[in-house]
Amino acid sequence: MTSPHPDIFANLNGSIVLAGAGKMGGAMLTGWLAQGVAADRLAVIDPAPSDDITALAAKGLRINPAQPGEVGVLVLAVKPQMFPDAAPQLRALVAPSTLVISIMAGVPIAKLSQACGGKVVRAMPNTPAAIGRGVTVAVADAGVESAQRAIADALLRATGSVEWIEDEALMDAVTAVSGSGPAYVFLLAEELARAGVAAGLSPELATRLARETVAGSGELLHRSELSSETLRKNVTSPGGTTAAALDVLMGPGGFQPLLTRAVAAAAKRSRELAK
Repeated sequence: MTSPHPDIFANLNGSIVLAGAGKMGGAMLTGWLAQGVAADRLAVIDPAPSDDITALAAKGLRINPAQPGEVGVLVLAVKPQMFPDAAPQLRALVAPSTLVISIMAGVPIAKLSQACGGKVVRAMPNTPAAIGRGVTVAVADAGVESAQRAIADALLRATGSVEWIEDEALMDAVTAVSGSGPAYVFLLAEELARAGVAAGLSPELATRLARETVAGSGELLHRSELSSETLRKNVTSPGGTTAAALDVLMGPGGFQPLLTRAVAAAAKRSRELAK
């Protein structure tokens, strides 16, 4: 996670308004404040803000202001199913030059532009954003200026790394890989523990071993410059126990074809939800 250069927001006229301060929106807000964005430049629109969000009012954060004033950036972090009802209120905040950043899953740029107007960036974060270790993939509408893209990049980096793509159609695959991906990793820990119990371990020990193994391996992958393939091979001695397990996991019906099918199913559902 990197802090924005102080000049990035220098030419931003108006405030940064966050619509929806749930887990993901709240994580972004916390990251902005940690990066040094002044609280009095921020406003939150949320019908039921948490106690943590409400407490930030003492630092100058505006919560559900009657008049937000000029809005330079509107960040949409509401639940997608709530967006149609919220859109008229939000559209009233958007001028033609307002940067609109959406982290709502499955809502394409065309719908965002029609509902809210402004200059639209569509982004897909994932849940590790809650601890500043997420990855967000973003795509900008053609009308977004380079300075606005830099502002969007800085705001999105508050929760981790950012990747930009040029083809919005790839967002379905992005959703299937990184958006939904944490659930696949959690399932691995869950099923590894269950397999440990089947092998004779107590549920408590199996759960601890699986959890720490998945977490530690992820951290090693994060810190290492080696590829995941090389790291896997480094653990695998020819003819050893790991090789015996990998013969199953990498054999017919193993990880590769199973994950390919899973990602394809998630991408297909993402396309369906966008209609």
